[in-house]
Amino acid sequence: MARAEIPVDLTNPGQVFACLGFVEAAGELLGGAIGGFDWRNSQKVLFHMEVPDNTNPVERVLQFLSEARVNSLAASNSQNRTDKWGIETVTEESGDFPYPDPSSPATLPACLVDRRGNRLVIDHWGDVTYRRDNVKFWAGSGGYPGAALTRDALDLAREQVMNCIDDPFSLATEQSSSFRFDWRRDYIPIDAGFSPNEHSSIVMQGYPLVELMAAIGLTNARPKRRVKLEYNYGVAGIVDNHLHDPIFLRATLGACKATFPGLPFRAFTMQLGWPGQEGQARCITNVFEENTHDQI
Repeated sequence: MARAEIPVDLTNPGQVFACLGFVEAAGELLGGAIGGFDWRNSQKVLFHMEVPDNTNPVERVLQFLSEARVNSLAASNSQNRTDKWGIETVTEESGDFPYPDPSSPATLPACLVDRRGNRLVIDHWGDVTYRRDNVKFWAGSGGYPGAALTRDALDLAREQVMNCIDDPFSLATEQSSSFRFDWRRDYIPIDAGFSPNEHSSIVMQGYPLVELMAAIGLTNARPKRRVKLEYNYGVAGIVDNHLHDPIFLRATLGACKATFPGLPFRAFTMQLGWPGQEGQARCITNVFEENTHDQI
């Protein structure tokens, strides 16, 4: 078996979601992935991951991303296509489509595929179960598609991912648009005092690998929405270096209090704001820990 660790900031929701993304991706690519958060050293919080294979799970996931291409997926009877954004649309002939045909191409699932045929599907933004929030912070159902945002993030990260195996969330580059999961990039113009969009010489520094892995991490788990502009999320700590099955990591992500007795647990609240027109895009503005209510 092989084990790896990732430095993580628990007050950065995108990084927490991205840790689950690594487990989900490693589970698909290698099988049997488990993980857990370790905050025993408050100066160096880590996310540990393990797989039965002898391959470093972080390295394997990053290798997949370095090779992957992005398609969108559509139901066999759908007229939705993402070709105008340079994304090929693949029809799912089996009829096994994750949700009803959306009203626009914006929320078609994105599919990452490598040359071996391995694939990861991102489709949380189309969730219409009404039991789970779709955690869609980027704007406009009729606008830029999630598949295109996925492609853009992948293109920004692709050439650098194999150089950041030990600290993938540190990969930073100029990024004009994102899923808005990593709040280090975002801003509210009225609070900042100006809008970088109005200045062509300013391009925000983003974290495309966090954005990409966070989107994958929301495949089977979501933070708990309190109101439109507030969510809870939780993290499960390791116990005597023993890691957890993904089902526990998924369950605790959406919990606002200890879900499993005896399992170390921390809960956080993230608050959001409107960077533009109310009712469209949202961005994370503040995070605080629930059990202390100390501002971060």
